[in-house]
Amino acid sequence: MSEAFFIQLAFSAAAVGVLVAIAAWANIARPVGPLDDRKARTLLAEEFPGRQLDAVWVGTDGAGALARSGGLALVICKVGDGFAARQIPWAQALAASFRDGRLSVDLSDISAPRATIALPAWPPKDLAA
Repeated sequence: MSEAFFIQLAFSAAAVGVLVAIAAWANIARPVGPLDDRKARTLLAEEFPGRQLDAVWVGTDGAGALARSGGLALVICKVGDGFAARQIPWAQALAASFRDGRLSVDLSDISAPRATIALPAWPPKDLAA
């Protein structure tokens, strides 16, 4: 093997090391914290501007939330290291399966197929359908 090969190998290794250091320094893949009511409302306002929220239910584990906005359900669910927001018909949210304290909402989306939200009960008692 020639000297040029070893020089190229050393420079390639150094370049990979620099890229790894930049990624670690920039915290590119830092995890997001759990949702609370304020954070859920902020995310919903950013994702669905102009929508009036009738009610918001945040998961007990902070990994998701569901809001009612007229005839729509606005769903936030944890996907990877962030959150995905989708809207579905309210009737679909009401018909979602609820078992063992988890609401499982079918979003019919390839990037976020199902939202699982930990709630104490579903549908809530104070819900005016």
